[in-house]
Amino acid sequence: MSEAEEQRWVSVMLDKLAAQESKRVLGDAELSERAQRLSAQYFDGRARPASVRWVTNQNTRWGSCTPSEGSIRLSHRLQGMPEYVVDYVLLHELAHLLVPGHGPRFWRLLEAYPRTERAKGYLEGVVAADRLPHLPPGRGE
Repeated sequence: MSEAEEQRWVSVMLDKLAAQESKRVLGDAELSERAQRLSAQYFDGRARPASVRWVTNQNTRWGSCTPSEGSIRLSHRLQGMPEYVVDYVLLHELAHLLVPGHGPRFWRLLEAYPRTERAKGYLEGVVAADRLPHLPPGRGE
């Protein structure tokens, strides 16, 4: 498969996934409520963020957490992605409220979420698609 064909295939697959699974964009208040529900469901409510919000200044990370402040920030680039992907990133950041770093204890927490691998794969696909060369319309077809 040529690079152009691969780029078109990835684009078509991402569009199909987005069309099938994307939901409306959550506001900050809804995002915070979702984080609380996920913490209750997967971490027995032990991860208690002080704030959860969307930010537009994270272009190389999907989310970040400052455990000392209890703040979680999610990249606006996640908006419109499937809910299970947003949930995974939220759970990832919630886990940092309980365990710093990405050691074995951290990943054991995320094993409770059944869509961890699928969400990680989706995000890896988005990153890969962004790295493909963007051909001008009508070229390489």
